Amino acid sequence: MEFLACFLCFCVAFFILRLKSKARSTSKLPPGPKPLPVIGNLLDLGDKPHKSLAAMAKVYGPILSLKLGRVTAVVVSSSAMAKEVLQTNDHSLCDRAIPDSLTAYDHNEVGFPWISVSPLWRKYRKICNNTLFAGKILDANENLRRKKVEELVEIVRKSASKGEAVDVGRLMFTITLNLLSNTIFSVDLADPKSELARQFKKCVQETMEEAGKPNLSDYFPVLRKLDIQGMRKRMKIHLGGFLKILDSMVKQRMKEQELNPDSVPNNDMLHYLLKNEESDAKIDQNQMIHLLFVLFAAGADTSSVSLQWAMAELLRNPEKLAKAQVEIRQVLGKNKSVEEVDIPRLPYLQAVVKEALRLHPAAPLLLPRKAKQEVEIAGFTIPRDAQVLVNTWAIGRDPMSWENP
Repeated sequence: MEFLACFLCFCVAFFILRLKSKARSTSKLPPGPKPLPVIGNLLDLGDKPHKSLAAMAKVYGPILSLKLGRVTAVVVSSSAMAKEVLQTNDHSLCDRAIPDSLTAYDHNEVGFPWISVSPLWRKYRKICNNTLFAGKILDANENLRRKKVEELVEIVRKSASKGEAVDVGRLMFTITLNLLSNTIFSVDLADPKSELARQFKKCVQETMEEAGKPNLSDYFPVLRKLDIQGMRKRMKIHLGGFLKILDSMVKQRMKEQELNPDSVPNNDMLHYLLKNEESDAKIDQNQMIHLLFVLFAAGADTSSVSLQWAMAELLRNPEKLAKAQVEIRQVLGKNKSVEEVDIPRLPYLQAVVKEALRLHPAAPLLLPRKAKQEVEIAGFTIPRDAQVLVNTWAIGRDPMSWENP
């Protein structure tokens, strides 16, 4: 009986101390709007969270906290605070807050953007550096990029001669998708006559749309098993179709290499992945197709959105459009196409691209991070497991950093 009484007293004392500790931790959180019961600040986000959060930053400062359902979120909205998150405390804030929909097919465990720093992460990084971003690879693919740009210009020219409107976003998506598919597979995947290409484009677009939708399961983890909105189920369909296509293309290449081992290699990214014997950069077939999915999904959509915004801003500012046209004609003449070697001679065109990216970043809040451990920034505490968002849209329009942003 005495033991039971002591045990109960211990439990009560532990509970009180835990509450006090939690209260102290909460009191050090960055300031933010008062949360509602249960749902917290979800309604404060609105349909354009990056703009809503930028408005909150003007009230609460460049680092603020929110309660999004059961999730504590910390948002930074200045370059100084972004440096604290992305550089100074990167080792403590480098984990990912993974959307529930992307757990389909265990993508969260093998998808490059979502895994934590690990041997697999380092393999992915080495593969991308060696097969996509290395100088010799970029130089080798210059003719391919030139060809795709010429195709884009020719499509626009034909539409202009017929007086037809051009869907810049869709056209750029198609060209970028084809550029990626040629670099990775040596195959045109955006050929409108190809059934494979049609399926591939459909899977890419549906997967990106599903991944961008808000999901209650991300804010109330207890609901994850139920998948109330059916997002994980739909993502499994879209992502499954995407992975199936990639898997079939990998297997087809493997079969070709088995049948014709002496054939001339394509020397594309897939050739490197299948022939790579380096133990510190060798991945299995499942990891391979998930890596390829990430490259296609991220590469095609972001480029097309950025070009769309650049064109929209030029059309809204005719004097800037005219100035860019004058520069191009003075440097290149009237009919010469732009080459990559010409870019350094076109400073105004470079400024147009940079301004479009500043005003309209393709990922306004970047990918959400998660704190591996408690971190202190600017005198405030970011608790362990808190979601950390960097509002690049707000940073690009911060009057403290930009004159007339």
